[in-house]
Amino acid sequence: MILTTNIILQRLKKYANPFGKISRLVKEGKLIPLTKGLYEDNIHASGLYLANAIYGPSYISFNSALSYYGLIPEAVYSFTSATTEKKKWKTYTNHFGTFTFHDIPVSVFPFGIKMVEEGEYSFRIATKEKALCDKLYELPPVKNQKELEYLLFEDMRIDENEFDKLNREDIYFIAPKYHCNNLKYLVNYLRRRYHEQYP
Repeated sequence: MILTTNIILQRLKKYANPFGKISRLVKEGKLIPLTKGLYEDNIHASGLYLANAIYGPSYISFNSALSYYGLIPEAVYSFTSATTEKKKWKTYTNHFGTFTFHDIPVSVFPFGIKMVEEGEYSFRIATKEKALCDKLYELPPVKNQKELEYLLFEDMRIDENEFDKLNREDIYFIAPKYHCNNLKYLVNYLRRRYHEQYP
């Protein structure tokens, strides 16, 4: 369970020196620091459960979400999240791994996020479609649809069967909001791949 210093102090109010008790619990491995003022009491908790609390507002995205959904084959051992209006990347490292937070445009931030509940934990994660758009937004620009196709299936190694299951209407809705050439090429590539008429 994720615990703030205030919650822990409430639980330890019978102690004469609650901060001393917190230090002992940390040394004993019963409280694991996440970032300043934030702890986890389950040493086996997944970083997916913790990222939103470490820095926010944020949601799991990029390679972490693409791996979670099986769109890319690699297991991801760091946790990448999207945030907004921070103007730079933020990185935190603790017992549970490395947590990186990348900026995306504020215009797209509210869309394509879902809440996942697993046991006592819940976390926000991008949909498959939003995670792909976020990832393409952060990558260097391609010059045409052919380069985009190579990027998707050779460089990123996206599973084509899973790619074909994506909700294209969701991508058509959100992609233009990034004002990004990679996303423009994605929309055009999807329409050509599936023989759809341009609006």
